Order: sequence, then C-alpha cells, then structure tokens
Amino acid sequence: MPPATPDSTPLPPAWATLRRFIPYLWPADAPALRRRVAVALALVALAKVVTLAMPFAYKGAIDRMAPGLEPAAGLAMALVFAYAGARFGGVLFDNLRNAIFEKVGQEAGRRLADDVFVHLHRLSLRFHLDRRTGAVTKIVERGTKSIDTMLYFLLFNIAPTVLELLAVCAIFLVKFGPGLVAATLAMVALYIWFTRLVTEWRNQLRRDMVDMDTSAVAHAVDSLLNFETVKYFGAEEREARRYGTAMRRYAKATVKSENSLAWLNIGQSLITNLMMGGAMAYTVWGWSRGQFSTGDVVLVNTLLSQLFRPLDLLGMVYRTIRQGLIDMEAMYKLIDTETEVADAPGAPALQVAGGAVRFNAVRFGYDPEREILHGVSFAVPAGKTLAIVGPSGAGKSTIARILFRFYDIQGGTVSIDGHDISAVTQQSLRAAIGIVPQDMVLFNDTVGYNIGYGREGARQDEIEAAAKAASIHDFIMSLPQGYDTRVGERGLKLSGGEKQRVAIARTLLKDPPVLVLDEATSALDSRTETEIQTVLRDISRKRTTLVVAHRLSTVVDADEIIVLDAGRIVERGRHADLVRADGLYATMWARQATERDDMPEEPGIEDMFEVAPQ
Repeated sequence: MPPATPDSTPLPPAWATLRRFIPYLWPADAPALRRRVAVALALVALAKVVTLAMPFAYKGAIDRMAPGLEPAAGLAMALVFAYAGARFGGVLFDNLRNAIFEKVGQEAGRRLADDVFVHLHRLSLRFHLDRRTGAVTKIVERGTKSIDTMLYFLLFNIAPTVLELLAVCAIFLVKFGPGLVAATLAMVALYIWFTRLVTEWRNQLRRDMVDMDTSAVAHAVDSLLNFETVKYFGAEEREARRYGTAMRRYAKATVKSENSLAWLNIGQSLITNLMMGGAMAYTVWGWSRGQFSTGDVVLVNTLLSQLFRPLDLLGMVYRTIRQGLIDMEAMYKLIDTETEVADAPGAPALQVAGGAVRFNAVRFGYDPEREILHGVSFAVPAGKTLAIVGPSGAGKSTIARILFRFYDIQGGTVSIDGHDISAVTQQSLRAAIGIVPQDMVLFNDTVGYNIGYGREGARQDEIEAAAKAASIHDFIMSLPQGYDTRVGERGLKLSGGEKQRVAIARTLLKDPPVLVLDEATSALDSRTETEIQTVLRDISRKRTTLVVAHRLSTVVDADEIIVLDAGRIVERGRHADLVRADGLYATMWARQATERDDMPEEPGIEDMFEVAPQ
C-alpha cells in the first residue's frame, strides 16, 4: 500500500489522505496512464486558453457594431463566428480530456479496490467476526467510488479555476487597473471563506448521515443473511421495525444535510452577484467617462461570467471532495487495520512429507486475559487419526483454528513434519490442510463451482470424480441442470447432508496430506451421518487426520483420543481404554448411550453406535 505520510512531517488528515491517493493517479508502474494524465492536463490548459479568447472575440464584435463603424460589419460577423468557434473548441477539448482521462480514473479505482479486497482477506478471523459484512462492503464501495469523482474535480475543476482566476486578474490589471483586481480577489476570498465555513458545518451533518446509512444497510444485510432465522421466529415485523428505525434516522439526518445546502447556495449567490453588479457598474461608469469601450463592458461581463461558472460549482466541488475524503478516510482505516497474523519476513513454503502434526505446550486465548488452552500437547504421527472430544467450550474447535493459523498462539509451538507453522507461509500451510467443518457455507454459485473451489483449475472430470468419491454424483446428475445447478445463498437450496457431501468432495479434490474433521456430522440425522461417516473414513485413510467430535460414536476407531476439559487434556488413549478408565470420557459415553436408548426408534439409529458401551 502507498505510504500514509512522510516519516518526518506528519500531515493533517485531509492532506495525508490525498498524499496516499496520488500514487493511484500517477502509478509508477504504468507509463501509459501517466501519458494520459499529461495529455489530459495539456487539454485542460488548451481549453482555458480558448475559453479566455472568447470574451475578446465577443468584445471585438461589439466594438465593431458602434455607430459609424457599419462598414466593419463583415469583421464583426467574423468575430462572432470566432466567438462561436472558441465556445465549440472549449467543449471539444473538455470532452477529449474526459475521454482520455476516463481510463486513468477507472484504473485508479480498480487498483484501490483490489488493494482493499486483498488486505481484507489478509486480516485475521477475529476482525471478520467482529465486523458486520454489510458495513464493511458499504465503506469499501463508497471509498472506491469517490476516487473517480475526486480525480475529476481536483484536476479539471479546481486547478483550471485557479489558472483562470490568475489569467482574469492579469487581464483586469492591464485593462482596468488594480482596483478591479483587488475587488475580484476579495470576492473570491470571501466566497472561499464562506463556502469553507458552511461546508465544515455541513460535514458533521454528512458524517451523521453516512453513519445512519451504514447502520441501515448493515441491518438490512444482516437480516437478509439470516433469512431463515427470521422466518423460524416469525420476526419479520421485528426486523421491519429495526430497519424502519434505522431508515428514519437516516432520513432525518439527510433532511438536515439538504436544508443546510440551501443556506450555502443562498450565501454563495449573494456574494457572486454583488461582485458581478459592482464590476459591471464600475465598467459602465468608466464607459461614461470615455475610459472604456462598449466592448469592454461585455468583456468584463463575459470574463466574470466564465469565472463565476466554476466558482458557482466550488461549493459543490468542495463538499464532494470533503465527502470523498471522509469516505476514503473510513476505507483507509480498513487498510490501516494491522494484520494480526502475518508471515515472517522471508518465510519459506511448507514442505510436507508425511504430515505429522504436533502441538507442544500450546497456550492460547481469544482475549489475553482469558486463556482457552492451557499448555496443550499432543502428537499425531503421519497417516494416523487423532480424535479430540470434550464438553462444549473445552477448546476443541479452537485447536483446528490454530492449526490453520487463523490466530497466533501466546505460548508453545505447533508444527507439521517438524516445521513450526509460524515460520512458513500461511498460503502453503493452508494448502496442506483440508477441512470438513460442521457449518459448511457454500458460495451462491453452481454445485460444480463449489466442488471445484477445492483446487483452482480443476477439470470437469476431476470434479466429477471427487463427487463420486463423496457419494453425491448421482444426486447432482438428478438435478435439472446437473453440475450447473445453483445452490443459493450460503447453499440453502441443499440439505445438510448434501452440503456436507459437497464439502467432502471439495476436500477430496484438494487432496491434502492433513485432514481436519470439525464436528462434520453433528448437525445431521443418524442415517445421513452413518452414510457420510463411511465416506469420511475412506478419505481419512493414509492421511493425518484430526477429528473434532461431539458424538463419541464417530471416533471409536481413532488411533488416539484426547479428552479436553476447560482447555486442558484430562485423558488420552484409545476408545476401549478410556471407557475402562471410568473417567470423563466414560461418563460422556454413558450419557450418550442413555440418550440413544431414550430416543424413539428410527430406521438406521443403531448405526450410530458401532461399539457397545463397555
């Protein structure tokens, strides 16, 4: 990312934001874009030269229309055509400038959006769990959209207006004396002061409006993402009230902001029209004394009218730039969010031979003041299966997140084949691990896309082979559009078992040496669980496998079982040994067996328990 400010001299927030913005306007790695900027600026200067020539052509035509100069009518008409040509030239150069510069603005927006998107994916899981997706996307959308607008106004409104003001002052000094120059500069200074004063007041109103808008959008996105939950609890009216309250606050803030705009426009118009009237009166007075010609009156009128046109937009331009800075400031706060989990400088890629996993005295807490894992140690030899069980809140799923390095641990080490996972690149680490989670969320795309997501560039025959291995190929082929069938938002068009099979197929396609099964069947019915459990046993063969489980019947074949309680390993061993030990595991096993006996008979329910309690 571009640097925020020079190291030695910190800039005010607005200038600091603009400083970070310049590399997108003048990209060092894109000379073609730089040439476009240079040509666009040259066209800006050319358009101003033509624009400043127009009043002189108009003045010349009026002077040739004075009594006694009738023979010069042809020259007057030529000057009129020159005036019209100059007006056309100004429009021509302005539009050529826009056409040439458009690619620069769009490319700047694209680069900034890419940088923000990449950075958001670098941020830790903690950041994404704490933020609302709707609010984040709205901030990014407003920030990137402000790029093109700010580029246009800064380069093609403010800069040309300054040039035109200097040129008009020079013309007034030569033809009308320093008095008119002083009056013009005073008017412009008063106009800018008034505009800035009122706009700063309006900025707070704008911030309130933006906050209300972000809140309303966040409520809407959150509600729609949890559509099923809303339906389950019949909370449509409740959600409508929440959204309505947010929208009413937004509407109230918008009314205040728009009403303040009226006062700004009235004040600006008063200042500019007072100057226009005074300058015209001064020129008419000079004409009455024989100092100025009739054409000079027209010259002053035309020059001031041309100057006032961009000045009339100055308030809107200033507001737009300030608003853009506010939007970009919010977006840059996202960019400036520190990456909690980062690769070490020069970190190598993880080279996996067998996939042996080791946790050595691992200490971790989501909050530094509340430790979740207290010195957890275990080892999984290559190709073996370790099951992690325990009551809710014991830290089972936390172990899977640490293995993927979604968080950095506070103590101890985690290694794969002897390589500390904090010393290798995160990309290579996660490429070596596959997971079938409990809550499988799918992309709102086709079944084929979701399975193919396991390995970029996978061929259709490889996707189908993975689906067959996960026992879902026949189901997919029974769908009207086969592998091109869309699964809906978060995969809601598929059942729990179907989503799990898609997740298994995706992991099979990835073909990782290390596999994590994070309560992969806990949300399924017993018949579906039995079917998927068979598939899971097949794919875990010859892979190092960590099984995080709630239902103990799914881990009886594990090479080793560790029992977590309050973040500590309290028991470890094979299933039969742990049952005989009559500890926490045996208690959990007996409780689940009792729950099994108390359940009404269901076809296939006995398949849940392959080994009777001992």
